[in-house]
Amino acid sequence: MEIYLIRHTTPAVEKGICYGQTDLDLVENHEEEFAAILSKLPKEKEFRVISSPLKRCTSLAETFSETATLEPRLKELNFGDWEMQAWNDIPEEAMAPWMTDFVNVAVPNGESYVQLASRVQAYFEDLAHSNNPKDHIIVCHAGPMRAFLAHVLDIPLKDSFKIKIQYGDVFHLKLENGKFQLITPVKL
Repeated sequence: MEIYLIRHTTPAVEKGICYGQTDLDLVENHEEEFAAILSKLPKEKEFRVISSPLKRCTSLAETFSETATLEPRLKELNFGDWEMQAWNDIPEEAMAPWMTDFVNVAVPNGESYVQLASRVQAYFEDLAHSNNPKDHIIVCHAGPMRAFLAHVLDIPLKDSFKIKIQYGDVFHLKLENGKFQLITPVKL
């Protein structure tokens, strides 16, 4: 099975705003970004399409298939009380514990990165054992992508932000004998 793991395109949100599971629209020129993504995918191939249920992902997923499967485990990190707050407005004393150990410390009324990684890994384990030979397009967010790619590359979660992921980036993977292999070169 081949998998094309795709980050959603640019959301319509001001720079410097903390957002995770907030359901954001896309910028007006998102169709241009969609076209750039399509150029990176093989033609003449049928895919099973899986998407985070947030509309910044489903908008892209629907260009591949009218019957995309929505997978809540692929949502971005739940930033809890910080959702839609300017990063600069979050009190330093509230942010300090999370900044010290963002892997294990949960955002107030949100989740930790290890919790995100656990749900994402559970999804990919289910996929690996699904015996579905069809190739997949999976549209989600940078957080779940980094957590999964860190697992595939066998690097600690704390180092996963070394994996650069831009809006609309596509990572090609293969699943063989129950093991995911990254085809797309990644610099760390």
